[in-house]
Amino acid sequence: MSRIVPLLALTSLSLLLLTAGQAPTAPAVEEGLLTVDLLYHPDRKIEFAGTPPRILRWLEDGKHYVERREDPESKLPELLRVEAETGESQPLYDLARIRGAFSRLEGLGEAQAKALVEKGDFSLSPDGSALLIDHDSDLYLYRFEPDEARRLSSGEEAEREATFSPDGRMVAFVRDHDLHVLDLESGRERALTEGGDENLLNGLLDWVYQEEIYGRGDFKGFWWSPDSARLAYLQLDESPVPSFTVVDHLPQHLKLEVTRYPKAGDPNPRPRLGVVPAAGGETHWLDLSAYQPDDLLIVRVGYAPDGRLFYQTQNKEQTWLDLNVFDPAGGSVTRVLRETTPAWVNVLDEPHWLPDGGYLWESERTGWRHLYRYSADGQLRGAITRGEWEVRAFHGLDEESGWLYFSATERSPIGLDVYRARLGGGGWERISEQPGQHLARFNPQLTLYLDTWSDIRTPPQSRLHAAGGRLLRTVDANPSPRLAELNLPQPEFLQVPTRDGFTMEAMLIRPLDFDPERRYPVLVFTYGGPHAPQVRNRWAGTTQLWHQMLAQRGTVIWVCDNRTASGKGAVSTWPVHRDMGRLELADIEDGLDWLAGQSWVDPARIGIWGWSYGGYMTSYALTHSQRFKLGIAGAPVTDWHLYDTVYTERYMGTPQNNPEGYRKSSPLEAAANLHGQLLLIHGTIDDNVHLQNSLKFVHELQKAGKQFRLMLYPRSRHGVRDPHQLYHVRVLMTEFIEEEL
Repeated sequence: MSRIVPLLALTSLSLLLLTAGQAPTAPAVEEGLLTVDLLYHPDRKIEFAGTPPRILRWLEDGKHYVERREDPESKLPELLRVEAETGESQPLYDLARIRGAFSRLEGLGEAQAKALVEKGDFSLSPDGSALLIDHDSDLYLYRFEPDEARRLSSGEEAEREATFSPDGRMVAFVRDHDLHVLDLESGRERALTEGGDENLLNGLLDWVYQEEIYGRGDFKGFWWSPDSARLAYLQLDESPVPSFTVVDHLPQHLKLEVTRYPKAGDPNPRPRLGVVPAAGGETHWLDLSAYQPDDLLIVRVGYAPDGRLFYQTQNKEQTWLDLNVFDPAGGSVTRVLRETTPAWVNVLDEPHWLPDGGYLWESERTGWRHLYRYSADGQLRGAITRGEWEVRAFHGLDEESGWLYFSATERSPIGLDVYRARLGGGGWERISEQPGQHLARFNPQLTLYLDTWSDIRTPPQSRLHAAGGRLLRTVDANPSPRLAELNLPQPEFLQVPTRDGFTMEAMLIRPLDFDPERRYPVLVFTYGGPHAPQVRNRWAGTTQLWHQMLAQRGTVIWVCDNRTASGKGAVSTWPVHRDMGRLELADIEDGLDWLAGQSWVDPARIGIWGWSYGGYMTSYALTHSQRFKLGIAGAPVTDWHLYDTVYTERYMGTPQNNPEGYRKSSPLEAAANLHGQLLLIHGTIDDNVHLQNSLKFVHELQKAGKQFRLMLYPRSRHGVRDPHQLYHVRVLMTEFIEEEL
């Protein structure tokens, strides 16, 4: 993990202003009891979790950080430059001054300058001297000194993924599927690639690379060299990838979104990796002849401090991962190492560079994610961490002290703590104190860190610590007076063994005024997907409060992580390889066996719900078990043939190589076995788990004569985000549970 988070799109003022209106006066909480209105109604809901600070990033000086707050008078959000140790703050930049500078530009005017400042996406240059603003498909530059504004581009085609060079003198972006660079001093723009179109992406990630490989948070397909002299970029040939159409049914004339989306068994885009001078010239294409183009993923790219380009490659089914290096001086490509496991290999991170030219490498080779030290010539020098726990994040190495900092689950698999270890060995030590989840942000110098802490009962709080863990000040204790008004049944953590002795982590919420002589209905909440635990000692937001609301009304809430979802190392996930659904359900039923042994549980009234993979598990459970009286399946995958290649084939292999595994894992294939009342929910423009999944399930259920309920949410994607629709879905779910359970 990089020690410094880039200030990419530091703020979109349009988003901030949309959320800045004053809410109506919140109603009182009667008798400490929650309602769906108090949690979700767009006009009447209460923010029970307080208002924790939004800390965006550290600045380069290591003494200040950027925080988003709400102005107490105007109620508008603002970005502040905060002195870490004193808490003194001032606006990061003067928006009125910036607006004035742009209003003086020829052809812009007051109204356009106002819209630019209020709705543009802002990025700060590496040295903090300038702002890059992306607004209405064009780029603008503002320099703080001497208060200068410039328009960098104009035209119909948008500039995408605009990024400063490390020296701040240039900006790279993708326009019309080709990579461009703009020299900020001369104003000269040059195209570094040509021939890009909707089927050939230069420096731009497609859907599956963005969603499943690089992630939505940092989704560029190009990388600046440390000296700003050149760029590496991915070229993705989309021509072999089938298209999928998502339909917005609300306009009079339907709106269609057509996206290249490879489903399990389909070809992926064919990737190439090139390096091109920032001044323009020929692209040097790296030699990938050791791999078959149709069996290749390029999953990470990054530069070493000395300018060498390191990149990671995998085969289509992700059963191995290679770390390769390209030396621009000689043009040679060398494979440094290959990772394998008994199942699949997860992509973890880029190498973390050391002063001697060596690096730290994260690996799950033992079944647990740990840090390993390699020398500059690629020789393994040993493990820095080890044990049956996981390193979850690497924060950096303080070269002067020799301490390296990381976050891990060594104390508890349901928590997260901050640790440090000596680079030369000698063990590690925990520097965070309270049990719970500690999310650490270290400054670039690794002398201070901001810790956002929460536990299952406490909303997030922020504190500043010295690197060794000493508390320097409380940034925000985030008092939550409305939460204190509630009479909440509190979660209990337990451990439950499976039939073969694996210890599952579980969370139980008993009803208010719990009476062990009564028999209560149970609602099971599940996700179940590989390495995605839901039992965690952290604040879980409004969904947790909704569960507590149901417990206030007399329902037992049960969350039990099946082994493959437990977060207890990659080793716990490998048994699901090529066989999704079966083992997860068996573990869930083991948890139910423990519940059924409690005198206060009514085994005839057990429901289950989940979203996404949890929707899949709900659909699978209701078609492969008779233990459940009801199920709520939100946006479920109902057959793994219908989901994308990279995610699905990692765990299942391809359908061509594992046809029986796909058949057995499919709720579609078992629709005639539906048992219990099913509520099926899906957004109609879900571009992740397509509505096709639910419609094919509906068709099979209808053919089998099975009754069920269906609710669709127009213009909702994978999650229901519109406040009115979210309120609607929670009312629907609550009423369904109370009627049927």
